[in-house]
Amino acid sequence: MSKSTIRTCAEVRLPTQELRDDIPFYTKVLGMRMDMIYPADDPSTAVFSGHGLRVRIEKDAPEAPGTLRILTENPDGFTDGQRSLVAPNGTRVEIDELNPPLVMPETVHSFVVRRLKDQAPWIIGRAGMHYRDLVPDRLGGSIIASHIRIPDGGPVPDMVHFHKVGFQLIFCIHGWVDVVYEDQGDKMRLTAGDCFIQPPEIRHRVLEASDNVQVIEIGVPAEHVTEIDHDMDLPTPYYRPEREWDGQRFVFNQAEGAEWQPFRLPGYICRDTTIAENTKGVAGVQVVRKGQGDPVWAAHDTDIHFTFVMQGEVTLEGEGREPYRLEQGDAFVIPPGMRTRLADPSEDMELLEVTLPGTFNTTLG
Repeated sequence: MSKSTIRTCAEVRLPTQELRDDIPFYTKVLGMRMDMIYPADDPSTAVFSGHGLRVRIEKDAPEAPGTLRILTENPDGFTDGQRSLVAPNGTRVEIDELNPPLVMPETVHSFVVRRLKDQAPWIIGRAGMHYRDLVPDRLGGSIIASHIRIPDGGPVPDMVHFHKVGFQLIFCIHGWVDVVYEDQGDKMRLTAGDCFIQPPEIRHRVLEASDNVQVIEIGVPAEHVTEIDHDMDLPTPYYRPEREWDGQRFVFNQAEGAEWQPFRLPGYICRDTTIAENTKGVAGVQVVRKGQGDPVWAAHDTDIHFTFVMQGEVTLEGEGREPYRLEQGDAFVIPPGMRTRLADPSEDMELLEVTLPGTFNTTLG
């Protein structure tokens, strides 16, 4: 018999002292069906199934009663609106949202400087990627900024997945990586200076990477769910570049051939990534270089203002603070209303600036 024809199932075992008390709870209250019960003359074991779960309740089983979580699109209509119950056998039952709404925490503003030479730890995360946290306090949970690397090139052990986020940016700073996205055609190669905007819940998969590929990933909010999609195959058979996910379009912005223009701060130039336009102002992303003129003091009124030093050096001066000479790999966050100045940029300086929302006011002087 081939493996594909062998029937297999799994079940969770829970204890009980008196099975007859549990049967009406699991069938009538939780809406599960009883698939098995034995022995007939004095039942001590029953198996119930429902809601994607198979439960074996066994008299005097050695396990603790445990907790079952039932997720539904109508939690207030399930078990008459009760969100927490205890079964006769002692098992705790929690009723919750199947697809809970995305909660955007209020930003806790702070002035943050994160230096590469401070030896922040690299943590091995999803699909074997290495993560370095660029905003340790995460501004109260409103943002996560990660420096991600894959040391060894080749195929990446990734699966088709999506993220429940409000905004997500992938910006390549070294090497290259191939990724395929739902409704966006064949795989795309992200190289240094290029970026993707991954709209909320767009399916995608990382395929292959060069040695020591490095990207900056920005996610809002900081804690968000990644779900695996076991049913979708990528690439999808259709190409729909105009599709929107929660009002945002997929963006593949490439550095090659980009136009440079004056930055909002004197002394610098920038190239826009079109992200503010394609996210309808949710976020703005610009790459900044040294230009003509002298840098000035300035303040902003946007909620989140994050900058990463991709190349060269620059001095960050803040009101009432000691100046920081920043170099490649460093990052900083400037809270709204704080006067700062980016002074003495090296000729090769290049910054990645991310702001949420994408449109805001700057006060010079």
